Amino acid sequence: MPFNLRRTTAAVSAVILASATPMLAQAPQKALAPNQQLAHDIYKQLIEINTVDSVGSVTKAVDALAARFRAAGLPATDIHILTPPGHPTKANLVVRYPGTGKEKPLLLLAHLDVVAALRSDWTIEPFVLTERDGYFYGRGTSDDKAMASIFVANLLRDKAAGWKPDRDVILALTADEEGGDANGVEWLVANHRELIDAAYAINEGGGGALRAGKPFSNSVQAAEKVPVNLTITATNRGGHSSVPRPDNAIYELTHALNRLEQFQFPVQLNEVSRAFFTETAALETAATGAAMRALVANPNDSAASAIVSADPRYNSMLRTTCVATRLAGGHAYNALPQTASANVNCRIVPTQTLDDVRETLARVFADTGIKITATVPINEKFGVGPSPLTPELMQPVTEITHAMFGTNVPVIPVMSTGATDGRFLRATGIPTYGVSGIFGDPADSRAHGRDERLLIKSFYDGQEFLYRLMHRLAGGK
Repeated sequence: MPFNLRRTTAAVSAVILASATPMLAQAPQKALAPNQQLAHDIYKQLIEINTVDSVGSVTKAVDALAARFRAAGLPATDIHILTPPGHPTKANLVVRYPGTGKEKPLLLLAHLDVVAALRSDWTIEPFVLTERDGYFYGRGTSDDKAMASIFVANLLRDKAAGWKPDRDVILALTADEEGGDANGVEWLVANHRELIDAAYAINEGGGGALRAGKPFSNSVQAAEKVPVNLTITATNRGGHSSVPRPDNAIYELTHALNRLEQFQFPVQLNEVSRAFFTETAALETAATGAAMRALVANPNDSAASAIVSADPRYNSMLRTTCVATRLAGGHAYNALPQTASANVNCRIVPTQTLDDVRETLARVFADTGIKITATVPINEKFGVGPSPLTPELMQPVTEITHAMFGTNVPVIPVMSTGATDGRFLRATGIPTYGVSGIFGDPADSRAHGRDERLLIKSFYDGQEFLYRLMHRLAGGK
């Protein structure tokens, strides 16, 4: 999903203080270079193909992009359209750009599906690329068709130039990251691992943050929390509402939820979240910065935890969180409820398992009679550690960031509080990093919302950033 101001906002906007000032007006765009025009045309093509999981077709987008690679001269044997059985509109495209084989491949990952967009909710057509006031508007402009378009345009540019990298570069453009029942990365890992196997992957999940229209920080997502939905249920024999009793399923559920409201999982830091709080401390107020440093030194420091946790974004980065999101109960207006249930959405830190969380909540709900059940995708993995912050990746990201946006712009590792498809790759042994060089104002994130948009300048800056990064990581001539 994506540059990802949707799932990384909790991380990136934590760096931007809540008082982030509005974006400055953007200067008129100059004439586009040929490689920029190509990216623009692909972007427009993708935005104007409806790829909503429920009513659109990712397959149409895959076919259109595959045609571009064929026209550019890539062999048919390096272009794979892979469709899960029973899901004709949810194809995935895997393209292999051949290198010398000196190094293990580099994987570029982006998803082509988008969340639904009702025309009645928008002030413009959601599936038309509109350029206005220095922005690109349209569903998917930020999540995640910008990165998909950039990856395609950059590889086509390199094909025309005859680039020969030291490693194969694999591009995977997938379906159902936003939901649905045919997640492309999950399916590829299970059925076509050999086609996407790589030394590491570049994905959405990170991005740059602007303050007053200027680059402020650039993030690298190297870890993410794992989502799971739990159902907690209270049951009762029920009866006639004219004869109420103290044992009421709705009351019992309410009492359990009150306990959940008061409960807080302990602080659990990892390599990435430690680095985030260490570097963010220098950008925060004196009190909050000191508390961050204290927590890094001692995660059991309750006083420091209270200060940092006062910000909901930071709180979510410190620990596993579980929150009630839906309620259901009773079967008739004139009957005592026989069941009452709540959906509890948990976001589990990567070093913790589902069993750990379930056992903890069982203790929280002890003596309430509450039953806990989990809805977990078959291939969801828990307890998978972060991707290592290796110099091979972090050094070029930092150097390119400083060269393009200024030496005062820090590169900050982050753990997303949401989730991307990167977690499926990490779970299978492919380190994955969310990094884009696409900058935006976290206070203006519209991914998944109405009138989704992306700064025009940021799109082309991201194209150049990812072009330089791909060449640094893949090498060659």
